[in-house]
Amino acid sequence: MNREADSSGSETTHQNPRKFALGLNLFDSTMFVVGAMIGSGIFIVPAEMARNVGSAGWLLVAWGVAGVLTIAGALCYGELSAMMPQAGGMYVYLREAYSPLWGFLYGWTLFSVIETGTIAAVAVAFARFSGLLWPFVSEDRYLVPPVRLSTHYALSLSTAQFLAIGIIFFLTFSNTLGLRYGKLIQNVFTIAKTVALAGLIVLGIFYGRTASVVSENFSAPWHPTGIVSLGRGLDATTMWGLFVAICLSQTGSLFSADSWHNIAFAAAEVKRAERNVTLAMVIGATLVITLYILANVAYLFTLPLSAIQHAPADRVGTATLRAIFPGAGSVVMAVAIMISTFGTINALTLTGARVYYAMARQRLFFPFAGKLNAANVSAFLSSSRDYGPPSWCCRALMSRQLNLGETYIATCSNTSSPRH
Repeated sequence: MNREADSSGSETTHQNPRKFALGLNLFDSTMFVVGAMIGSGIFIVPAEMARNVGSAGWLLVAWGVAGVLTIAGALCYGELSAMMPQAGGMYVYLREAYSPLWGFLYGWTLFSVIETGTIAAVAVAFARFSGLLWPFVSEDRYLVPPVRLSTHYALSLSTAQFLAIGIIFFLTFSNTLGLRYGKLIQNVFTIAKTVALAGLIVLGIFYGRTASVVSENFSAPWHPTGIVSLGRGLDATTMWGLFVAICLSQTGSLFSADSWHNIAFAAAEVKRAERNVTLAMVIGATLVITLYILANVAYLFTLPLSAIQHAPADRVGTATLRAIFPGAGSVVMAVAIMISTFGTINALTLTGARVYYAMARQRLFFPFAGKLNAANVSAFLSSSRDYGPPSWCCRALMSRQLNLGETYIATCSNTSSPRH
C-alpha cells in the first residue's frame, strides 16, 4: 500500500502533491547500511586500538564489544523505525519522543556540521588516495593559492580539493535524477567495497599467513605488550587499566561502525519499512562487524602486533597488503579506499536530504526543501542556492587551517572521524 512520505503520520503544514517512490527493497536497504558503515576506518583504527590494549586477544575482544553495542543499537533503533516508518529517521524520533526543539537542534546540527562535514571529510579521503594513482591530484598543488582570512585560517583550492568538490557535485546531481540512480550507484559500490574487504581477509588469512607471526601474536594472546600510557600510571597491564583501554578503544571501532542508522532517514522510500528497515540495519550491522573482526584476524595472521601498533600513519591495511604484495600493496589499497569512500559519499548524500525534507514539512527548515522534484526526490538536493548541501560541503572543503609551522592543512581533514 502506498503511503505518504511526510515527516509525521498526520496532516502536514504544506500541501505537496508528490510522494516519495517506494523503490528500496530489503537488499537495497541493506546495501545502504553496509555502504554507509564501511569507510576507511577498518584499515586505520586497529593501530591505535592495538596500542591501547596491547595484545591480539584483547584487540579482538574490543572489536567484539563494538559489535555487540552496534547490533544492540540497531535492534533498539529498529523498534523506533517500525513504529515511525517516515522520512527523517532520528529527527522524527527525537521530535516525537522529547519535543520539536530537540528535533530542530538535531536537524540543524546534522546540516551544519555532522552530515555535510562528514561528506566533505570523506571526499578529501577519496582525493588524497587518488593522488597515489594520479600525482597531479595533491593538496600542495594549488589552483587558487591560500588566501589568509585570519591568523589561523585561510581559503584555498588545490587539485585535491577540486576533485573532492567535483565528486560531491557529481553524486548530488546523480541523486537528483531519481532514486533508481542513487540506489544503482550504491549497490554497485557497496558490493565492490565488500568484495574488496573480503578479498583482503582471504589474502591475509590464507596467503599472507606466516607461522612465526601467528605464533608471536597468539602464543600469549592476553599478555599486553607495546602498550601506551592511558594516564597517570594507568595502562593495560592492570585489570582496571585493561577495562579503560577497551573502553577507550571503542572510540575508533564505534566510529568505524557508525552510520548504520542512516537508512532510517529514507524509511519513506523503503517497501514494508516497518519490517525491512529493522532487518536492513541488523543484517547490515552484523555483516560489517563480522567482516571487521575477520579483517583484524587477517592483520594478526600477516603482521606482528608491533607492526600493527606502529604502522606508518596507522595504515594497517596498507602495511598488510605491502607484506603480501611488496610492489603493489599501496596502489591496491588506494583503489579499495577510493571505491569505499565513493560509496559512502553517495549513501550520505542520498539519505541526509530526507531529514531536511521532514523538517521543512514542519516549517523548521527552508520551505523549498519540503518539496519533491519531478523525479520524486527532495528538491533540496538540486538547490543551487548558497545554502544548498553541495555549497555547504564546499565551504568546509575550501576552508583551511594554518598551523604554527605556517603549513596549510584542510580543516575537514583535522576534524574527520577515524571511520573516514
